[in-house]
Amino acid sequence: MDLYDRVYELYAEFDTETLRAYREFVDLFPPLDSRVALERWDEANAALAERRAGIEAAFADGETLASIAERADRQAAFTALDLRGKYGRAVNAFVLDVDETLRSAGDTDNEIPRDTLHLLTEFAEHGVPLVVCTGQTLENVKGFLVQGLGSELVHSGDVSVVYEAGAGVFTPGSGADTKRLLYEELDDDVRAVVDDVRTRVLREAPEPVRRGCHLQGNEFNVTLKPNYETGSDRADEVIDEAMAHLLELVGKAVAERLGGGSGGSGEGDGIDGPAAARAFYADADPEIEAALERAGADVPPDTDPEAARLFERLDVALYRADAAELAARDLDKAAGVRAALDALGVADPFVCVMGDSKSDLRAMEWAERADAGIAAAPAHSSESVLEHVRSTDDLVFAPGGADEMLRTVYALNRLVELDG
Repeated sequence: MDLYDRVYELYAEFDTETLRAYREFVDLFPPLDSRVALERWDEANAALAERRAGIEAAFADGETLASIAERADRQAAFTALDLRGKYGRAVNAFVLDVDETLRSAGDTDNEIPRDTLHLLTEFAEHGVPLVVCTGQTLENVKGFLVQGLGSELVHSGDVSVVYEAGAGVFTPGSGADTKRLLYEELDDDVRAVVDDVRTRVLREAPEPVRRGCHLQGNEFNVTLKPNYETGSDRADEVIDEAMAHLLELVGKAVAERLGGGSGGSGEGDGIDGPAAARAFYADADPEIEAALERAGADVPPDTDPEAARLFERLDVALYRADAAELAARDLDKAAGVRAALDALGVADPFVCVMGDSKSDLRAMEWAERADAGIAAAPAHSSESVLEHVRSTDDLVFAPGGADEMLRTVYALNRLVELDG
Protein backbone atom coordinates (compact mmCIF):
# COMPACT_ATOMS: atom_id res chain seq x y z
CA MET A 1 0.00 0.00 0.00
CA ASP A 2 1.58 3.32 -1.03
CA LEU A 3 1.65 6.38 1.19
CA TYR A 4 -1.35 8.04 -0.49
CA ASP A 5 -3.48 4.95 0.18
CA ARG A 6 -2.29 4.75 3.79
CA VAL A 7 -3.24 8.36 4.43
CA TYR A 8 -6.61 7.78 2.76
CA GLU A 9 -7.23 4.75 5.01
CA LEU A 10 -6.11 6.72 8.07
CA TYR A 11 -8.83 9.33 7.64
CA ALA A 12 -11.46 6.88 6.38
CA GLU A 13 -11.12 4.24 9.10
CA PHE A 14 -10.25 6.22 12.23
CA ASP A 15 -12.09 8.97 14.13
CA THR A 16 -9.39 11.56 13.58
CA GLU A 17 -11.68 14.45 14.47
CA THR A 18 -12.04 13.22 18.05
CA LEU A 19 -8.33 12.45 18.15
CA ARG A 20 -7.56 16.09 17.26
CA ALA A 21 -10.03 17.33 19.88
CA TYR A 22 -8.21 15.34 22.59
CA ARG A 23 -4.84 16.61 21.34
CA GLU A 24 -6.04 20.21 21.49
CA PHE A 25 -7.48 19.75 24.97
CA VAL A 26 -4.27 18.20 26.31
CA ASP A 27 -2.05 20.85 24.71
CA LEU A 28 -4.04 23.97 25.51
CA PHE A 29 -5.63 23.11 28.85
CA PRO A 30 -2.88 21.63 31.04
CA PRO A 31 -3.54 20.43 34.61
CA LEU A 32 -4.53 23.20 37.03
CA ASP A 33 -4.55 23.46 40.81
CA SER A 34 -7.87 21.65 40.89
CA ARG A 35 -8.50 17.97 41.49
CA VAL A 36 -11.46 17.98 39.08
CA ALA A 37 -9.47 19.72 36.33
CA LEU A 38 -6.55 17.35 36.85
CA GLU A 39 -8.83 14.33 36.57
CA ARG A 40 -10.36 15.63 33.35
CA TRP A 41 -6.93 16.28 31.88
CA ASP A 42 -5.71 12.80 32.87
CA GLU A 43 -8.80 11.24 31.27
CA ALA A 44 -8.26 13.17 28.03
CA ASN A 45 -4.57 12.29 27.96
CA ALA A 46 -5.36 8.60 28.46
CA ALA A 47 -8.00 8.67 25.70
CA LEU A 48 -5.51 10.39 23.39
CA ALA A 49 -2.89 7.72 24.05
CA GLU A 50 -5.42 4.93 23.46
CA ARG A 51 -6.56 6.33 20.12
CA ARG A 52 -2.97 6.91 19.03
CA ALA A 53 -2.08 3.34 19.92
CA GLY A 54 -4.84 2.05 17.63
CA ILE A 55 -3.39 3.95 14.66
CA GLU A 56 0.19 2.97 15.49
CA ALA A 57 -0.78 -0.71 15.54
CA ALA A 58 -2.57 -0.49 12.17
CA PHE A 59 0.34 0.85 10.09
CA ALA A 60 4.05 0.16 9.81
CA ASP A 61 4.62 3.92 10.00
CA GLY A 62 1.82 4.35 12.51
CA GLU A 63 3.68 6.71 14.85
CA THR A 64 4.11 9.26 12.07
CA LEU A 65 0.57 8.87 10.78
CA ALA A 66 -0.87 9.17 14.29
CA SER A 67 1.09 12.38 14.88
CA ILE A 68 -0.25 13.80 11.62
CA ALA A 69 -3.85 12.79 12.35
CA GLU A 70 -3.87 14.36 15.81
CA ARG A 71 -2.89 17.75 14.41
CA ALA A 72 -4.03 17.95 10.76
CA ASP A 73 -7.45 17.27 9.25
CA ARG A 74 -7.91 15.31 6.03
CA GLN A 75 -7.64 18.34 3.75
CA ALA A 76 -4.42 19.52 5.40
CA ALA A 77 -2.91 16.04 5.20
CA PHE A 78 -3.62 15.65 1.48
CA THR A 79 -2.37 19.18 0.79
CA ALA A 80 0.82 18.15 2.59
CA LEU A 81 1.05 15.06 0.39
CA ASP A 82 0.82 17.26 -2.71
CA LEU A 83 3.55 19.57 -1.38
CA ARG A 84 5.76 16.57 -0.59
CA GLY A 85 5.30 15.29 -4.13
CA LYS A 86 6.09 18.69 -5.67
CA TYR A 87 9.04 19.78 -3.53
CA GLY A 88 10.26 16.72 -1.63
CA ARG A 89 11.51 18.98 1.17
CA ALA A 90 10.54 19.84 4.71
CA VAL A 91 10.05 23.45 5.81
CA ASN A 92 13.10 24.47 7.85
CA ALA A 93 12.03 28.00 8.85
CA PHE A 94 8.88 30.13 9.04
CA VAL A 95 8.66 33.71 7.77
CA LEU A 96 5.65 35.26 9.49
CA ASP A 97 3.81 38.54 9.21
CA VAL A 98 1.88 39.45 12.36
CA ASP A 99 -1.01 41.87 11.80
CA GLU A 100 -3.88 40.38 9.79
CA THR A 101 -1.90 37.14 9.32
CA LEU A 102 -1.11 35.55 12.69
CA ARG A 103 -3.74 37.73 14.30
CA SER A 104 -6.77 39.45 12.83
CA ALA A 105 -8.67 42.36 14.31
CA GLY A 106 -11.92 41.02 12.90
CA ASP A 107 -11.56 37.35 13.79
CA THR A 108 -9.10 37.01 16.69
CA ASP A 109 -9.63 40.23 18.67
CA ASN A 110 -6.18 41.30 17.49
CA GLU A 111 -4.54 38.59 19.59
CA ILE A 112 -2.60 35.61 18.28
CA PRO A 113 -4.83 32.59 19.04
CA ARG A 114 -3.53 30.15 21.62
CA ASP A 115 -3.47 27.20 19.22
CA THR A 116 -1.36 29.21 16.75
CA LEU A 117 1.09 30.22 19.48
CA HIS A 118 1.33 26.64 20.72
CA LEU A 119 2.10 25.29 17.24
CA LEU A 120 4.75 27.96 16.63
CA THR A 121 6.37 27.08 19.94
CA GLU A 122 6.40 23.39 19.02
CA PHE A 123 8.06 24.11 15.68
CA ALA A 124 10.76 26.28 17.25
CA GLU A 125 11.44 23.71 19.97
CA HIS A 126 11.91 21.05 17.26
CA GLY A 127 14.48 23.00 15.28
CA VAL A 128 12.31 25.04 12.87
CA PRO A 129 13.23 28.68 13.61
CA LEU A 130 10.81 31.59 13.34
CA VAL A 131 11.44 34.81 11.42
CA VAL A 132 8.82 37.38 12.42
CA CYS A 133 8.45 40.13 9.79
CA THR A 134 6.61 43.28 10.70
CA GLY A 135 6.32 46.97 9.96
CA GLN A 136 6.19 47.59 13.71
CA THR A 137 9.06 48.92 15.77
CA LEU A 138 11.40 46.45 17.43
CA GLU A 139 10.17 47.31 20.93
CA ASN A 140 6.53 46.72 20.00
CA VAL A 141 7.14 43.33 18.47
CA LYS A 142 9.51 42.19 21.23
CA GLY A 143 6.78 42.84 23.78
CA PHE A 144 4.16 40.60 22.23
CA LEU A 145 6.72 37.91 21.32
CA VAL A 146 7.91 37.58 24.90
CA GLN A 147 4.32 37.54 26.13
CA GLY A 148 3.18 35.00 23.54
CA LEU A 149 6.18 32.72 23.04
CA GLY A 150 7.95 33.22 26.35
CA SER A 151 11.27 34.89 27.08
CA GLU A 152 13.20 31.60 26.99
CA LEU A 153 12.15 30.79 23.43
CA VAL A 154 12.53 34.36 22.13
CA HIS A 155 16.12 34.44 23.45
CA SER A 156 16.94 30.84 22.45
CA GLY A 157 18.64 31.72 19.16
CA ASP A 158 15.73 30.20 17.19
CA VAL A 159 13.74 33.43 16.73
CA SER A 160 14.61 36.47 14.60
CA VAL A 161 12.67 39.69 14.07
CA VAL A 162 12.69 41.69 10.84
CA TYR A 163 11.32 45.01 12.04
CA GLU A 164 10.11 48.24 10.43
CA ALA A 165 9.59 46.33 7.15
CA GLY A 166 13.30 45.61 6.71
CA ALA A 167 15.12 48.49 8.41
CA GLY A 168 16.78 46.08 10.82
CA VAL A 169 17.04 42.49 12.01
CA PHE A 170 17.13 41.42 15.65
CA THR A 171 18.22 37.84 16.46
CA PRO A 172 18.72 37.38 20.22
CA GLY A 173 21.54 35.05 21.18
CA SER A 174 23.48 35.53 17.93
CA GLY A 175 26.52 37.41 19.22
CA ALA A 176 27.73 40.14 16.89
CA ASP A 177 24.80 39.40 14.55
CA THR A 178 22.17 39.97 17.25
CA LYS A 179 21.21 43.35 15.78
CA ARG A 180 21.88 44.28 12.15
CA LEU A 181 20.93 47.76 10.93
CA LEU A 182 20.24 47.23 7.24
CA TYR A 183 19.42 50.89 6.65
CA GLU A 184 23.13 51.70 6.96
CA GLU A 185 23.57 50.17 3.51
CA LEU A 186 21.18 52.63 1.77
CA ASP A 187 22.70 54.95 -0.81
CA ASP A 188 22.58 58.74 -0.57
CA ASP A 189 20.06 59.31 -3.39
CA VAL A 190 17.46 57.03 -1.84
CA ARG A 191 17.93 58.52 1.62
CA ALA A 192 17.63 62.04 0.25
CA VAL A 193 14.34 61.38 -1.55
CA VAL A 194 12.73 59.69 1.46
CA ASP A 195 13.93 62.47 3.78
CA ASP A 196 12.58 65.15 1.45
CA VAL A 197 9.16 63.50 1.12
CA ARG A 198 8.84 63.01 4.86
CA THR A 199 9.48 66.66 5.67
CA ARG A 200 6.88 67.85 3.12
CA VAL A 201 4.23 65.15 3.13
CA LEU A 202 1.84 66.71 5.66
CA ARG A 203 3.04 70.32 5.48
CA GLU A 204 2.28 70.52 1.74
CA ALA A 205 -0.69 68.17 1.68
CA PRO A 206 -4.04 69.30 0.27
CA GLU A 207 -6.51 69.98 3.06
CA PRO A 208 -8.47 66.66 2.78
CA VAL A 209 -5.22 64.68 3.12
CA ARG A 210 -3.79 66.91 5.86
CA ARG A 211 -6.97 66.60 7.93
CA GLY A 212 -7.82 63.04 6.97
CA CYS A 213 -4.44 61.30 7.39
CA HIS A 214 -1.69 60.88 9.93
CA LEU A 215 1.95 59.98 9.36
CA GLN A 216 3.48 56.68 10.38
CA GLY A 217 6.77 55.00 9.60
CA ASN A 218 10.37 55.66 10.52
CA GLU A 219 13.22 57.57 8.93
CA PHE A 220 13.40 55.02 6.11
CA ASN A 221 9.76 54.95 5.03
CA VAL A 222 6.75 57.27 4.88
CA THR A 223 3.25 55.90 5.48
CA LEU A 224 0.02 57.91 5.32
CA LYS A 225 -2.79 56.27 7.30
CA PRO A 226 -6.44 57.39 7.36
CA ASN A 227 -8.04 59.09 10.35
CA TYR A 228 -11.15 57.06 9.57
CA GLU A 229 -12.01 53.41 10.06
CA THR A 230 -9.86 51.24 7.81
CA GLY A 231 -11.89 49.97 4.88
CA SER A 232 -14.56 52.66 5.14
CA ASP A 233 -15.65 54.82 2.21
CA ARG A 234 -14.03 57.91 3.75
CA ALA A 235 -10.76 56.03 4.29
CA ASP A 236 -10.91 54.79 0.70
CA GLU A 237 -11.34 58.31 -0.67
CA VAL A 238 -8.64 59.96 1.43
CA ILE A 239 -6.06 57.25 0.74
CA ASP A 240 -6.62 57.63 -3.02
CA GLU A 241 -5.91 61.35 -2.63
CA ALA A 242 -2.96 60.60 -0.36
CA MET A 243 -1.46 58.37 -3.06
CA ALA A 244 -1.75 61.12 -5.66
CA HIS A 245 -0.11 63.57 -3.22
CA LEU A 246 2.65 61.11 -2.29
CA LEU A 247 3.57 60.56 -5.94
CA GLU A 248 3.61 64.32 -6.50
CA LEU A 249 6.24 64.67 -3.78
CA VAL A 250 8.24 61.63 -4.87
CA GLY A 251 8.39 62.99 -8.39
CA LYS A 252 9.51 66.43 -7.25
CA ALA A 253 12.18 65.00 -4.95
CA VAL A 254 13.57 62.72 -7.65
CA ALA A 255 13.68 65.52 -10.23
CA GLU A 256 15.43 67.83 -7.76
CA ARG A 257 17.92 65.08 -6.90
CA LEU A 258 18.74 64.70 -10.58
CA GLY A 259 19.64 68.35 -10.84
CA GLY A 260 16.77 70.79 -10.75
CA GLY A 261 13.63 69.12 -12.01
CA SER A 262 10.91 70.88 -13.98
CA GLY A 263 12.02 74.38 -14.89
CA GLY A 264 15.36 73.92 -13.11
CA SER A 265 18.84 73.67 -14.47
CA GLY A 266 21.52 71.04 -14.64
CA GLU A 267 21.45 67.35 -15.46
CA GLY A 268 17.82 66.90 -14.48
CA ASP A 269 16.54 70.03 -16.24
CA GLY A 270 13.20 69.53 -17.97
CA ILE A 271 12.03 66.49 -16.03
CA ASP A 272 8.38 66.76 -15.01
CA GLY A 273 8.93 64.75 -11.85
CA PRO A 274 5.30 64.35 -10.67
CA ALA A 275 4.08 63.27 -14.11
CA ALA A 276 6.99 60.85 -14.45
CA ALA A 277 6.21 59.36 -11.03
CA ARG A 278 2.52 58.88 -11.83
CA ALA A 279 3.37 57.20 -15.13
CA PHE A 280 6.02 54.92 -13.60
CA TYR A 281 4.07 53.69 -10.58
CA ALA A 282 0.73 53.40 -12.40
CA ASP A 283 2.41 51.20 -14.99
CA ALA A 284 4.01 49.10 -12.25
CA ASP A 285 0.84 48.59 -10.18
CA PRO A 286 -2.76 48.51 -11.53
CA GLU A 287 -4.07 49.30 -8.02
CA ILE A 288 -2.11 52.56 -7.96
CA GLU A 289 -3.33 53.37 -11.47
CA ALA A 290 -6.93 52.84 -10.36
CA ALA A 291 -6.42 55.01 -7.26
CA LEU A 292 -5.03 57.84 -9.37
CA GLU A 293 -7.99 57.61 -11.71
CA ARG A 294 -10.43 57.73 -8.78
CA ALA A 295 -8.57 60.78 -7.43
CA GLY A 296 -8.79 62.52 -10.81
CA ALA A 297 -5.01 62.64 -11.32
CA ASP A 298 -3.58 62.69 -14.82
CA VAL A 299 -1.52 59.59 -15.72
CA PRO A 300 0.81 60.13 -18.71
CA PRO A 301 1.46 57.14 -21.00
CA ASP A 302 5.25 57.20 -20.49
CA THR A 303 7.68 57.99 -17.70
CA ASP A 304 11.04 59.72 -17.91
CA PRO A 305 13.81 57.10 -18.37
CA GLU A 306 16.32 59.09 -16.31
CA ALA A 307 13.92 59.45 -13.39
CA ALA A 308 12.88 55.79 -13.73
CA ARG A 309 16.35 54.66 -12.68
CA LEU A 310 15.78 56.25 -9.27
CA PHE A 311 12.09 55.32 -9.08
CA GLU A 312 13.21 51.70 -9.36
CA ARG A 313 15.02 52.11 -6.03
CA LEU A 314 11.89 53.47 -4.34
CA ASP A 315 8.92 51.30 -3.46
CA VAL A 316 5.47 52.95 -3.50
CA ALA A 317 2.54 50.83 -2.36
CA LEU A 318 -1.21 51.34 -2.03
CA TYR A 319 -3.21 49.44 0.59
CA ARG A 320 -6.71 50.40 -0.41
CA ALA A 321 -8.60 52.31 2.27
CA ASP A 322 -5.68 51.60 4.62
CA ALA A 323 -2.38 53.24 3.61
CA ALA A 324 -0.27 54.96 0.97
CA GLU A 325 3.39 54.20 1.51
CA LEU A 326 6.86 55.11 0.30
CA ALA A 327 9.82 52.92 1.24
CA ALA A 328 13.34 52.17 0.11
CA ARG A 329 13.19 49.10 -2.13
CA ASP A 330 16.50 47.85 -0.74
CA LEU A 331 14.93 47.83 2.73
CA ASP A 332 12.19 45.26 2.23
CA LYS A 333 11.14 42.17 4.09
CA ALA A 334 12.97 39.91 1.61
CA ALA A 335 16.31 41.55 2.39
CA GLY A 336 15.55 41.29 6.08
CA VAL A 337 14.58 37.63 5.76
CA ARG A 338 17.85 36.76 4.06
CA ALA A 339 19.80 38.50 6.82
CA ALA A 340 17.71 36.79 9.52
CA LEU A 341 18.19 33.32 8.02
CA ASP A 342 21.92 33.98 7.85
CA ALA A 343 21.96 34.93 11.54
CA LEU A 344 19.92 31.81 12.40
CA GLY A 345 22.33 29.58 10.49
CA VAL A 346 19.77 28.36 7.93
CA ALA A 347 22.18 27.75 5.06
CA ASP A 348 19.82 25.99 2.63
CA PRO A 349 16.42 27.53 3.37
CA PHE A 350 13.06 26.07 2.46
CA VAL A 351 10.72 28.46 4.22
CA CYS A 352 7.00 28.93 4.60
CA VAL A 353 6.21 32.63 4.07
CA MET A 354 2.88 33.71 5.54
CA GLY A 355 1.62 37.25 4.98
CA ASP A 356 -1.13 39.44 3.58
CA SER A 357 0.42 42.61 2.14
CA LYS A 358 2.62 43.77 -0.70
CA SER A 359 5.60 44.01 1.64
CA ASP A 360 5.15 40.28 2.36
CA LEU A 361 4.91 39.63 -1.38
CA ARG A 362 8.57 40.58 -1.78
CA ALA A 363 9.57 37.73 0.53
CA MET A 364 7.20 35.33 -1.26
CA GLU A 365 8.66 36.23 -4.65
CA TRP A 366 12.20 35.78 -3.34
CA ALA A 367 11.32 32.30 -2.03
CA GLU A 368 9.88 31.31 -5.41
CA ARG A 369 12.79 32.72 -7.44
CA ALA A 370 15.37 31.05 -5.22
CA ASP A 371 13.43 27.76 -4.99
CA ALA A 372 13.59 28.42 -1.26
CA GLY A 373 10.07 27.81 -0.04
CA ILE A 374 6.32 28.13 -0.28
CA ALA A 375 3.86 30.98 0.33
CA ALA A 376 0.53 31.14 2.16
CA ALA A 377 -1.92 33.99 2.79
CA PRO A 378 -5.24 34.74 4.51
CA ALA A 379 -8.23 35.13 2.21
CA HIS A 380 -8.50 38.90 2.85
CA SER A 381 -4.96 39.62 1.56
CA SER A 382 -4.02 42.17 -1.07
CA GLU A 383 -5.03 41.03 -4.53
CA SER A 384 -1.42 40.85 -5.72
CA VAL A 385 -0.57 38.57 -2.79
CA LEU A 386 -3.54 36.29 -3.47
CA GLU A 387 -2.65 36.15 -7.15
CA HIS A 388 0.86 34.98 -6.29
CA VAL A 389 -0.27 32.44 -3.71
CA ARG A 390 -3.01 30.99 -5.92
CA SER A 391 -0.65 30.71 -8.88
CA THR A 392 1.89 28.72 -6.85
CA ASP A 393 0.32 26.25 -4.40
CA ASP A 394 -3.06 27.90 -3.62
CA LEU A 395 -2.33 27.94 0.13
CA VAL A 396 -5.06 30.36 1.16
CA PHE A 397 -6.47 30.14 4.68
CA ALA A 398 -9.38 31.78 6.50
CA PRO A 399 -8.86 35.10 8.34
CA GLY A 400 -7.59 34.33 11.83
CA GLY A 401 -6.85 30.74 10.77
CA ALA A 402 -3.06 30.70 10.50
CA ASP A 403 -3.05 27.46 12.47
CA GLU A 404 -4.55 25.72 9.40
CA MET A 405 -1.33 26.38 7.48
CA LEU A 406 0.88 25.46 10.43
CA ARG A 407 -0.88 22.09 10.66
CA THR A 408 -0.35 21.51 6.95
CA VAL A 409 3.36 22.23 7.32
CA TYR A 410 3.54 19.92 10.32
CA ALA A 411 2.05 17.14 8.20
CA LEU A 412 4.44 17.94 5.32
CA ASN A 413 7.48 17.74 7.57
CA ARG A 414 6.42 14.43 9.09
CA LEU A 415 5.65 12.93 5.66
CA VAL A 416 9.05 14.01 4.33
CA GLU A 417 10.67 12.18 7.27
CA LEU A 418 9.32 8.94 5.83
CA ASP A 419 11.41 9.50 2.67
CA GLY A 420 14.60 9.41 4.74
